[in-house]
Amino acid sequence: MMMSREKVLNILTRICDSKEIMSNPDVELYTKGLLDSFGTVQFIVALEEELNISVSITEIDRELWATPNKIIDYLEANYPQ
Repeated sequence: MMMSREKVLNILTRICDSKEIMSNPDVELYTKGLLDSFGTVQFIVALEEELNISVSITEIDRELWATPNKIIDYLEANYPQ
C-alpha cells in the first residue's frame, strides 16, 4: 500500500485525538503532549497495519519525529514506495 501524506496525518489525528494535526502539521507533538511513548507505539503499529511500513521503535528520535511534517519527511526518505 502506498504511503500518502493524508493517510499519515489521519493516523496521527486518530491516535493523538486532535484535529490540530490537520490544521497545523508543524505542531510539536511531544512538547504539546499530543503524543507520548504509548501513542508512539500505537502509531508504529498503525503504520504497519494500515500502510505496511515497519518502523522499529529504535528508529524513533523525538527531534526527527517532533511534528507531523517531520514524521512524513522521515518516512518518505526512509521508506520510499
